[in-house]
Amino acid sequence: MQISFSKYHGTGNDFILIDNRKLDFPNSRSLIHNMCHRRFGIGADGLMLIENAEGYDFRMRYFNSDGSEASMCGNGGRCIVAFAKKLKIIDTEAVFIAFDGKHSAKIHSNNSVSLQMQNVSIIEKKNGHTFLDTGSPHAVLFIDSHDNFDTHTEGEKIRYSEEYIKDGTNVNFVSIQDQNNITVSTYERGVETETYSCGTGCVASAISCSLNSNNEYNNYNITTKGGTLSVSFEYTNNIYTNIILNGPTHESYTGKYIYK
Repeated sequence: MQISFSKYHGTGNDFILIDNRKLDFPNSRSLIHNMCHRRFGIGADGLMLIENAEGYDFRMRYFNSDGSEASMCGNGGRCIVAFAKKLKIIDTEAVFIAFDGKHSAKIHSNNSVSLQMQNVSIIEKKNGHTFLDTGSPHAVLFIDSHDNFDTHTEGEKIRYSEEYIKDGTNVNFVSIQDQNNITVSTYERGVETETYSCGTGCVASAISCSLNSNNEYNNYNITTKGGTLSVSFEYTNNIYTNIILNGPTHESYTGKYIYK
């Protein structure tokens, strides 16, 4: 059996995308894990299926590289919108449903995609970090500098700490350049290592920065290992709303995966 796919990335956060509107993808955890394997498969941080959904342009289903079905992925959401345009499901705007609910998105003339994220109202201040859910759970820590910083080792400690070992969490490390420019690195659960970028993590990091500034700032340029993203939002009545994640998307290649 051959499975047609496209490979996309958003600032180095890479995904296998599959048109599953006919529901013919043989959805198994081992298959997805093998397809995402960087030595024995295509290689990706995750795999996404685009499916039909009544009342929406499409449904987004996201799977971690270990094969587990996951919560929302910001960069994945941006990439699947670009994929939907390629499939002629949409033109330049989309409304779709994902694990965490409804999202809207827009494709710009430079092929960047802006994605509206869910509102955030619950933020926990914990010992040494902030915890919040931006479609996926994130622990956010501030560091002085990313120079010679080991994101994998330090992130793994927190992800497998007693507090998070049961349900897991993504871990973001933030260094501040100035009031509107930050650098973010991410250890992702399900991938279980540092990724080049994480959209929901950048949103969580930007909101954490704003919280630390007493919500004085609401627009951030974010440098990741794979490129630059921007996050903007509004803050009213203790709720972060109109959260927009924006950045580039790129189709790397297409192919067929042989499944036996």
